[in-house]
Amino acid sequence: MDKIKVYLDNCTYNRPFDDQKQLRISLETQAKLYIQSLIVNKEIDLIWSYICEYENYNNPFENKKLSIAKFSENAKYSMIENRNILLTANKLMQSGIKPIDSLHLSCAINGGVDYFITTDDPLLRHKNEGIKIVDPITFIRIWENIGGEDD
Repeated sequence: MDKIKVYLDNCTYNRPFDDQKQLRISLETQAKLYIQSLIVNKEIDLIWSYICEYENYNNPFENKKLSIAKFSENAKYSMIENRNILLTANKLMQSGIKPIDSLHLSCAINGGVDYFITTDDPLLRHKNEGIKIVDPITFIRIWENIGGEDD
């Protein structure tokens, strides 16, 4: 059986660097760090993309940039820009999703990802038949309910 594939957008990668005094942020950080451990331990597969690389490269905080770049080395696959990604992103933008978010979501869809993990509320409200969009805490609940294996 194939491992679960996940894609984390930039707001999720940056969550541990946010103000941890807010309960939601603290809980999402703990969940993100647990997901990170599942990836490092090769229990789930991480999909990275050229748009993650682009956003991280433009991160003005060197410590965040370096930490995220180092973690990206755990990715099983990396999506590069292609016609299908751009076509899917254009369709997503027509549904009201911002351009950068459309590219992230399109990379995940075209990469055959099972779960797109984000802390971005507008993205969490978006429904897409091709992929499950969840926050880190919801992903952990799903992971625990399926016993660590895809159903």
